[in-house]
Amino acid sequence: MTSNWGRFSTITIKKPEEYLFIESFPPAFFLIIQQGMEKTISANGSCMFFLPFLRVKGLTASGQGKRRLEMIFETHAHYNDKKYDEDREFLLKELPGQGIGRVVNISASWQDMLKTLELASAWPFIYAAVGIHPDHVGELDPDRFDQLRDYCRADKVVAVGEIGLDYHWDVEPREVQKDWFRKQLLLAREMELPVVIHSRDAAKDTFDIIKEFHAGSDGGIIHCYSGSVEMARDYVKLGYMIGVGGVVTFKNGRVLKEVVREIDLDHIVVETDCPYLAPVPFRGKRNSSAYLPYVIKQIAEIKGLDPDQVEKATWNNAMRVYRMQQG
Repeated sequence: MTSNWGRFSTITIKKPEEYLFIESFPPAFFLIIQQGMEKTISANGSCMFFLPFLRVKGLTASGQGKRRLEMIFETHAHYNDKKYDEDREFLLKELPGQGIGRVVNISASWQDMLKTLELASAWPFIYAAVGIHPDHVGELDPDRFDQLRDYCRADKVVAVGEIGLDYHWDVEPREVQKDWFRKQLLLAREMELPVVIHSRDAAKDTFDIIKEFHAGSDGGIIHCYSGSVEMARDYVKLGYMIGVGGVVTFKNGRVLKEVVREIDLDHIVVETDCPYLAPVPFRGKRNSSAYLPYVIKQIAEIKGLDPDQVEKATWNNAMRVYRMQQG
């Protein structure tokens, strides 16, 4: 049988029973293989390769790329970024076929937030986090803060974020950052929403403010975690998830690797921060949620687990922290 599927022009399967779909994520290719049978895959009309004598399970006999239930949950993306302006629709359309089941698009500036809400409205698998990044808190005032409260009630808004402190760039005065961080944490408590936390070169202040103004409420994700193992344990005790992305694949990601080794898998979620922080082997290039399997694979190797276990656990963790229902 022949079927159009994904980015391939055709997939030809000589015998449909008991075949399976193995994914090798972009820019690599998809393979269809079956025990004792050679399967031809064509892309743009040209034969790529044959793979005999292997067996796995999962693809439906219709030839459509139906993945198992444990799909990948992308907890932190920025698809409103201008780096996607030329191919945003194509890229987003491809994600479900690449195993990405849900995406939370994260706000930074005020305009980012408005675009994030538009994306969540347009794409069924995209959800929104609303909030103002510490680099942009100068855009806030009392009137806009009231509007932000209203946006927290919008359909498909699942968190307040990303909010926090950034002492690396110091775009806004630190006391101004702290003030709006506290206010947004209290807003999240009021709206009974989890938070997505940005912290750069501000570990102690970030932790202390969270502990005072948000701990014990609705939890959240410490995005792009870069702190110590000890502080990660403290965040977990307060009810927060540790966000792990492409840095875990970097040679200089030693501290994050140690955090992943020591923190229970039940407290880890996966993220890209795309278009930034692409994992090896794409480091330095534009990131995509489709690269999350490289993060999952690295976590699995560190913990001595099967990648499927990591995928399933991080999916469930993300569903839990964002308080979503299956289906």
